[in-house]
Amino acid sequence: MGDQIARAEEFEKKAEKKLNGWGLFGSKYEDAADLFDKAANSFKLAKSWDKAGATYVKLANCHLKLESKHEAAQAYVDAAHCYKKTSSKEAISCLEQAVNMFCDIGRLSMAARYYKEIAELYESEHNIEQTIVFFEKAADMFQNEEVTTSANQCKQKVAQYAAELEQYHKSIEIYEEIARQSLNNNLLKYGVKGHLLNAGICQLCKGDVVAITNALERYQDIAASMDEEDIAKFTDVVKEFDSMTPLDPWKTTLLLRVKEKLKAKELEEDDLT
Repeated sequence: MGDQIARAEEFEKKAEKKLNGWGLFGSKYEDAADLFDKAANSFKLAKSWDKAGATYVKLANCHLKLESKHEAAQAYVDAAHCYKKTSSKEAISCLEQAVNMFCDIGRLSMAARYYKEIAELYESEHNIEQTIVFFEKAADMFQNEEVTTSANQCKQKVAQYAAELEQYHKSIEIYEEIARQSLNNNLLKYGVKGHLLNAGICQLCKGDVVAITNALERYQDIAASMDEEDIAKFTDVVKEFDSMTPLDPWKTTLLLRVKEKLKAKELEEDDLT
C-alpha cells in the first residue's frame, strides 16, 4: 500500500511539472492528464480516497483546458466516487460539477443519473428536504428523456419523503399520477394497486374518508373504521391487513399517525361529554 502511495505521488509530481513547463498546442495538458489519471488510480489502490478524489479533480481541470467537457465530467464523477468513502459533502460538490457539464453537452440521461446519486447521498445523510429537491430534478430529467421507469422510481421517493414531512397532497398527486400512467403499460399494471394503496394511506392521514373509499376498494374497511372513529376497530383492521400484506416501515409510520389522530379525537370528545 505504501508502494502505491509512493507511485501515486511520483506520478502527481511529474504531472505538476508538466503543467508548470512549456508545452505545444495543449500537449502539456494531455501529458499531465495521463499522469494525473495514473496517480489517481494508484491512490485508489492504496485506499487513499481523499487524495484520489483531489487528483481526479486535477484531472478534470486538465480536460477542461483541453475543452473536453465529457472527460472532465467523468473525472468529476470518479472524484465523487472516491469522496463518497470519506465526505458526502465533497462527493455532492463533485457530482454537481459533473451534472452541469453533462447538461452543457446535452447528455441529459447522464445528468439525471447523477442527480439521482446526489439525492441518494442526501438521503444517506437524512437531509429530507434536499433529498426531495434532487429526486425531483432527477425525475424531471428522466421524464424529459422518456426513461419512465427511472422517472417513476424517483417520483416515488419524492412521494415517500413528502408524506413523511406531512405534505400529503403532494404525495397523493404523485401516487395517483404514476398509477394512471401504469394502467396503460402491461409491465407496470401490476403496481397500480400498490400506488393507489399508498395514495389511500395519505388520504387517511389527511382525514379524507370519502377519497380513500373511492380510491381503493381493498382499503374500505380501514376507511370505514376511521369514519366511525372506532380506534379498536381501526387497530384490528390494520392487524388483519398486516397479516395478509406485511406493512413496510413507511406504511406503519403513517398508519400510526392516523391512529394518533383518532386517539386525539376520542379524547377531545370525552372532554366535551
